[in-house]
Order: sequence, then structure tokens, then C-alpha cells
Amino acid sequence: MALLVLVIGYLWLTFASSFGYNPPGDMPAIDENASHSVFVYGTLTKPWVRWLVMGRAGSSEPAELPGFKKDKLDIKPVDGAVTEGEVITVNADELRALDRYERLGVRYERVEVTLQDGRTAWVYRLMEPILLELSDEIPD
Repeated sequence: MALLVLVIGYLWLTFASSFGYNPPGDMPAIDENASHSVFVYGTLTKPWVRWLVMGRAGSSEPAELPGFKKDKLDIKPVDGAVTEGEVITVNADELRALDRYERLGVRYERVEVTLQDGRTAWVYRLMEPILLELSDEIPD
């Protein structure tokens, strides 16, 4: 029983909880009345992960993102490459849940891309680490 509680707690903390996540104040506004297309290429292609994150698995359809190559947990721009994935359609609350899952503004950024078929969709990309120059750390 204790193991089951630990597993459920871990899944909730990982996929649904906002504990430990404080979105930056400069996050883009989300249109409350719109449907949002999101291109997914990793864990979010699994319906059970979407169910844990958003409260429903929803449906998805195959899609391709030209000009990017999948690289572990990220996609990188590469001329001539195509990343295969899926497109899901979400509402504003579900997009916020995805933002929380991806730790938007902390770990990932959400950018708009054009898919192979011409549609636009959001995609999550790893943020570039901020490197401080040594001179910025040493007082004058």
C-alpha cells in the first residue's frame, strides 16, 4: 500500500503539481477563448502522460516538423532535417498544464513553428543555459 501511495505521489508531483514551479513574470498571455495546437515529439506523444498532465489523453494526429532534428529531450535546427511527432489540440487550461509540466520559462520555452503541412503549432524547446562571464562574477 505504501508503495502505491509513493508511486501515485511521484506521478502527481511530476506531472500535475505546481509545487516547485514558479513561472517567470514575463510569460506570454494565453488566449482563453482559443484552441491551441501543440506539436509533441517526446513523452507527450504517450496518451497516458497527457492524461496525467492535462486530465485527459485527447486525440493526436501524426505531424512532421521540418528544419529540426530530435536530440534527446530537445529539437535542434538542422537544415533538411524533419522531426516526426504528433499534434494535439488543447484549451487554455490544458496549455497552462503543459507549460507547468515542461517548466516553461525555467527549463523549456514555447515557440510557434510551421509544420510540414503548413499549419502552425506551439512546440517546447529546451532553453539555452545562461552563461555568465567570469568578469561579471568578480566585483571591481
